[in-house]
Amino acid sequence: MEHNILIIGGNGLVGKTIARILKSRNPQLNIFIGGRKGGKTNKDLKIDVTDPNTFQAISDKKIDLIILSVNDKTDHVLQFAIENKIDYLDITKPTPDLVKAYSIAGKKEVNSRIVFSSGWMGGIVPGLVNVLSNNSIDVQEAKLFVYYSVKDLAGESSAHFMAENVAVPFYRYKNDRPVKIRHFLDTETFDFSFGVGKRSAYNFDVPDLYILNKIERISDVSVKMTYNSKFITWLLGGFQYLRIFNILSLKERRMIFGSSGNGDQSIFEIVIKNNNGYKKLSLQSTKGQAELTALSAVLHTEELLRNPHESNVYFSHQLHEPLSLMAQLNAYETININVTQ
Repeated sequence: MEHNILIIGGNGLVGKTIARILKSRNPQLNIFIGGRKGGKTNKDLKIDVTDPNTFQAISDKKIDLIILSVNDKTDHVLQFAIENKIDYLDITKPTPDLVKAYSIAGKKEVNSRIVFSSGWMGGIVPGLVNVLSNNSIDVQEAKLFVYYSVKDLAGESSAHFMAENVAVPFYRYKNDRPVKIRHFLDTETFDFSFGVGKRSAYNFDVPDLYILNKIERISDVSVKMTYNSKFITWLLGGFQYLRIFNILSLKERRMIFGSSGNGDQSIFEIVIKNNNGYKKLSLQSTKGQAELTALSAVLHTEELLRNPHESNVYFSHQLHEPLSLMAQLNAYETININVTQ
């Protein structure tokens, strides 16, 4: 069966990476690239998420699955996909936008697969938590520690997200209740794998906080991040403690978070506590954050194409058997996974 896949935001860093990996693994697919400016080939479609009038091209090309790799704050693409019974995978939304979109989809009659995914780690974290425990209900606590390098390739959307949200409080969960916190505060020392060593890690907001608590029903959930530069990590903590971010303009905050290197490793580590004690899963992406996010999107896409999941609203980890998801990640040449007791 022929499948027509549209990557909206396909000219951005993550979108291009999704297209590259998806084409290399599935040469039989028809892959279209959607962007505000269109392109030079018949596979380049002019799609502007802020202008639903441009969506006619989606129907004209008989698109089966939309992969959204640009943040559609108005959810026009989501609503178009639902109304036209098109499968939909969103890998971009920060927590507040994800919660809003999930609520919108939950109130609609859905006749396709509508899939939401955490943009930071590609929606794989809850699935990997379930690798560590047979039942997430048995997990008493889940902690996620992220190592991010300023040398890594970074897309514009990542910088914009941090610039827009760094001064906005968010929630972690304790005893099944939300606890309001801010980025880059509440230091915790963590011994990172893959040669990184002990680092001070600070509060960081990713949608997995919401997903692990509200969907997987884990009562205590937190996320902390450190940069490869100890000085930068300390400096951002100082800026937040002194509330300097609150007085900077959006443009100035974008300049702070807008740097991008030529590529570096990205690491995240999951630590869970259940009745059997603590377990840890460590994942390294040697080609960085964008490669990991794009690979995750490809795995979700392949799962949707391969298996007859019913029409419904999903978070991306719910499509996969946890051990199968880990095996597929580990089989990719730039991903390394270790599990320790």
